[in-house]
Amino acid sequence: MAQADTPRRPNPASAGDGAVSRRGFLGKSAAAAAGLAALAAAMSPLRHLKEGDLPSVEEFLQKHYKEMTAAQKARALERIRERVRTRHRVDAVVTDPPPMDGVEYVYGLNISRCIGCRKCVHACVAENNQSRAPELQYIRVLEMEKGSIDVETANHHYDPPSVPRPDKWYMPVQCHQCANPPCVKVCPVEATWQEPDGITVIDYDWCIGCRYCEAACPYWARRFNFAEPRIPGDAINPEISYLSNRPREKGVMEKCTFCLHRTRVGRLPACLEVCPTGSRKFGNVLDPNSEVHYILKHKRVFVLKADVGTLPRFFYYFDERGSRYHDPIEPGRPGQAAGEGA
Repeated sequence: MAQADTPRRPNPASAGDGAVSRRGFLGKSAAAAAGLAALAAAMSPLRHLKEGDLPSVEEFLQKHYKEMTAAQKARALERIRERVRTRHRVDAVVTDPPPMDGVEYVYGLNISRCIGCRKCVHACVAENNQSRAPELQYIRVLEMEKGSIDVETANHHYDPPSVPRPDKWYMPVQCHQCANPPCVKVCPVEATWQEPDGITVIDYDWCIGCRYCEAACPYWARRFNFAEPRIPGDAINPEISYLSNRPREKGVMEKCTFCLHRTRVGRLPACLEVCPTGSRKFGNVLDPNSEVHYILKHKRVFVLKADVGTLPRFFYYFDERGSRYHDPIEPGRPGQAAGEGA
């Protein structure tokens, strides 16, 4: 004989549309509160942002540099100009000089003449709007014992009262603008690439700060902005280029670009102009009449870490009979021009 179904009490939580039990209501309220707390925690860093720090919709949706139209690039340059004016109270001239046809830049450094004064380091910082606090430096001048060439243990924090020291020799190291750049290969978002004139550049708006390029570079040439870069308004170089020395943001990489905002319009890199001994040479290797072409053909030349296969466009060479520069001078200081005293 079939047993009759036992009548059940109606469940308030399911009785009718929108009916909720006290327990269900409290549970949903707790979940909502937790969600709001999580949202507040996620947004708490935004409290420290200043006006103008958040990107506009157009900035957020900006295309990769190589995909932008001329009109889009013009608007990007105007945004950079306005940001420099707002943050630093400087009216900048923002340009985007293209590579020149028939040009491949190379850089030579005569280590017979380098005296380790570091004037190149400070000129580079000023020219390229590098952060002053903390200070970033694209160029490292290595001090080594005469007769040795151990770049891994070389001292780049030396601070003697005068240079050169008689038992030392000096080797500046910076981006080598490699023809086979490992930094480009490892970038997951293609934020860095090699231009037709041999200069490797970075689109700072596309860099995600993963630092893969820094790890891949065998020359210690990449710098990461761990903190918000700080540059006094009176120290800003107002001649700014999109792919070189425009002020950077926290969390992105940066590097030497052979001062492309200067060199692509016929000027020389800032580090070369300030060198007091003529150690630095720069030019178009495709021009058979250029000084760098002559040096490569007639001088004793070597590249750093040739075995890693990067094919650097930055090379070192020697004078045949040594250096004529032996008189010590005081090391360079920020803002000090070539040949100036303390």
